[in-house]
Amino acid sequence: MRIKEFLAPIVYLASNLISQAGVVLVTTSGILWLFLLPSFLKGGAETAYLGILEFMVLPMVFFAGLGLIPIGIWWYKKRNRGKLPPVFPPLDLANPRFRRMLAFLAATTVVNLIIGAQLTYRAIHHMESTSFCGQTCHTVMKPEFTAYQSSPHSRVECVQCHIGPGANWFVKSKISGSWQLISVAFNLYPRPIQTPIENLRPARETCEICHWPQKFGGDRVKVFNNFSDDEQTKLTKSVLLVHIGGGNGFDGIHGAHMGPGVTMRYAHSDRQRQKIPWVERTSAQGVTEVYRADGYKEDGPGNLEVRTMDCMDCHNRPSHTYELPERAINRALTAGEIDRTLPFVRKVALAVVKEKYATTEISERDVPGKFNAWYEKNQPELWKTKRATIEKSGKALLTSVFARNIFPEMNVQWGMYPNNVGHTDFDGCFRCHDERSSKSGKRTITQDCNTCHSLLAQDEESPKILADLGLDKAKTPGN
Repeated sequence: MRIKEFLAPIVYLASNLISQAGVVLVTTSGILWLFLLPSFLKGGAETAYLGILEFMVLPMVFFAGLGLIPIGIWWYKKRNRGKLPPVFPPLDLANPRFRRMLAFLAATTVVNLIIGAQLTYRAIHHMESTSFCGQTCHTVMKPEFTAYQSSPHSRVECVQCHIGPGANWFVKSKISGSWQLISVAFNLYPRPIQTPIENLRPARETCEICHWPQKFGGDRVKVFNNFSDDEQTKLTKSVLLVHIGGGNGFDGIHGAHMGPGVTMRYAHSDRQRQKIPWVERTSAQGVTEVYRADGYKEDGPGNLEVRTMDCMDCHNRPSHTYELPERAINRALTAGEIDRTLPFVRKVALAVVKEKYATTEISERDVPGKFNAWYEKNQPELWKTKRATIEKSGKALLTSVFARNIFPEMNVQWGMYPNNVGHTDFDGCFRCHDERSSKSGKRTITQDCNTCHSLLAQDEESPKILADLGLDKAKTPGN
C-alpha cells in the first residue's frame, strides 16, 4: 500500500502548478537543446555569449525543471493531506493506462538522464576552455586575457597552468570558482585583482610539466632595443649574455636557485612578496646559510610568512605580463607599428600614454586624438603630407601600447603588477641580491652583474658583438 501511495502523486503529476511549471521548463530546455545540438557536437561554443547560454543558462533551467517536479508532488500531497483523488485510476499493472504511464516515465527519465549527462559534461568542458576563462566575465578578466593573448603561453589553455592534471585540484578550482562567480554576480571583486593569487597550485606541479629548472640551459644572448626622445629618433642596442645554467653540476641562475639538492626559502613582509628581509639557502651539499637584510634583527623568519622558492617567485608574470610605457613604446617602434621617422615620436607617445583616462571609451578617443593633435599643431606641414601615417601610428599607440596595458575600469595603471624577472623595471632580483651577508659572515647574496649575466654592449648604435655573431643583419622597421 505504501508503494501505491508513493506512486500516486506521480500518476497525477500534472495536477498542480508547480509540477506543471517543472514539466514546461524541462520540455523547453529539451527543445532548446535540440536546436543547439549542432553547436554541442562541435565540442564548444563559437562565442562567449553562446557558451553562457549553452553551458550555464540551459543546464540551470533544465535541472530547475527537474527539481520542481518532485517539489510539486510533495506540495500536492501536503495540501491534500496525502489523500488521492477519487477518480484516480488503480495502481495495478493490469491497468493499461497505468502501464502506459510507467512506460512514459521510464522513457522520459532515460532521455532526461542522457540530456542531463551531456549538459553536465559539456558544461564542465566549456568551463575549462580559454574563452570561458577570459571572455565570460568581460570587465574582470579583460586585463589578464589581453595580456595572455600576447604572451608566450597564448596557445596553452588557462587550466593547464591554473589547475593542472588530477581530480584533487579540479575540485578545488570549482570550489574557488563558485565564490568567484558570486563575487562577479554581486560586484564584490577587488579592482584591480590582487596578486599573487592565493592557494595557487605549486609551480612544480604545473610549470614543470613542460619546463624544469634542472635542464641545462647554458648561456643565451638577449638583445634589447631602446629609442631616444630626440627629434630624429635614434636606435641603440644593449646586448646581454644571460647565464641561465641549470642541469647537474652546472651553476648559473637556475642552478644556483633550483639546482638538484638546492632548497631556497624566504620570508616576505608584504602581500606582493616584494620585500624579503630573510632568506635561507640549503646547498646540494646540505650546508644551510641564512641571510638577513639590513635592519632585520630576527634570527629566523619571526612572524613573517615563509615560502619555499619555485619558478613563480621570479617568473611571476609568465602569461600576464604588463609593460612600463617606455618598454611598450620601444616594442611598438621596433615592430614598426609606430613610425619612428616621425619627429619626437617617442617623446610625444610617452606624454600621451602617461596621462590618466577615466574610462576605456575616453582613452579610445583621446589617446590617438591627442597624438594626432600634437602633430597637427606643432608639425602642420608634416601633418598635411603624412597625415595617414601619423593617424596609423596614433591608432597603434592606442591598441598596441595603451589598451594592452591600461584598463581604467579595473584600476590597472602603469606599474600596477611588478615583474620579477630582471631588475630594470622593478626590484626583481634585487629583492634578495642586495649584498646582504649571511649570518655566519662567510657569504653574501651578491649584486655583481656578472654573476647572472655578462654585459656585452650597452646602448650602442652598432654593437660589434652583434656583427661578430652575424646578428647585425636583422633590420628594425624604419631603418
